[in-house]
Amino acid sequence: MLSSANADLAARWSRLRGEQPTLRIRDAAATLGVSEAELVALGVGTTATPLAADWQSILSQMPAVGRVMCLTRNEHCVHERHGRFEDVQVTGPHGLVLGPDIDLRLFLGSWKHGFAVRESVKSGERLSLQFFDKTGEAVHKIYATDETDRTAFDALIARHRAEASGELAVAPRAAETVDRPDSEIDVEGLRQAWRAMKDTHEFFGMLGKFKVGRVQALRLVGEEFARELPSRALRSAMEMASADGTPIMIFVGSGGCIQIHSGPINRLVEVHGWFNVLDPAFNLHLREAGVARVFSVRKPTDDGVVTSIEAFCNSNRNILLMFGERKQGKPELEPWRSIVARIEKQAAS
Repeated sequence: MLSSANADLAARWSRLRGEQPTLRIRDAAATLGVSEAELVALGVGTTATPLAADWQSILSQMPAVGRVMCLTRNEHCVHERHGRFEDVQVTGPHGLVLGPDIDLRLFLGSWKHGFAVRESVKSGERLSLQFFDKTGEAVHKIYATDETDRTAFDALIARHRAEASGELAVAPRAAETVDRPDSEIDVEGLRQAWRAMKDTHEFFGMLGKFKVGRVQALRLVGEEFARELPSRALRSAMEMASADGTPIMIFVGSGGCIQIHSGPINRLVEVHGWFNVLDPAFNLHLREAGVARVFSVRKPTDDGVVTSIEAFCNSNRNILLMFGERKQGKPELEPWRSIVARIEKQAAS
């Protein structure tokens, strides 16, 4: 039986769904002033099954389930990739899923709540695993598809089912971090460290060493390594890559997962302020109004310079990263460098 607080929330959500039947649960949660996880938890006993917080075991058993759709999103971008879990590696709070289709970087220390969710949709039952951080924000979701082994998926859920524990406790969101004043940053030291990079993975350590925010570093380091572009540059890069077939990598992160697409993109469609990639195995949905700043970025490595296009919202959170498709030990694709150079030239003209 629902508590009085949950009963009130359930009633408000029911009214909202009646008024806006197509409203997605994330947007419904924002409208109601609660977290998405709290709305999901209202369905425990009917549509939602709590999962034990053994994330390593759940993920390690995903290869047996077959082909699924993985979804990772932030406020302004949704990344959906179809494929199979192949090489799953989890060490403590960090995990990797490595494969040609499902390619994830996992930060499991941020994962707090998990549910199996069964929803009635026009096509039948939609089954998913949904994971949330301590604030109730979704960090990653895994959906069954027509090619999923439903028997194996159901067995996985049964093995990891947890007992319901009453009301879901969520923590308040942390305050946004504020960059130090530019005057306190050792900009010349930052440039020298940037120039000395041997691997792109050194980037975050460098930001920490100089106690500089990511966007702040891109602003300060100079055009040798970063150039600010108009927000439309993001769309332009995708359009150019689609037009000439250049395979790219698109990284989209939540607080607990980074999901990566590698390969070409083809069908690009704009719908009601969202710019979309709608390919059979990969969908991307970008809310262009949320893109506040875009930069082209160059990082030295032992394999040569690696070039990216990076987009941020108005609170300096990363929305997505784009690279040319690249394997470790291989130089960057020249067609991708050409795309970035063309976009920079357009921006400068």
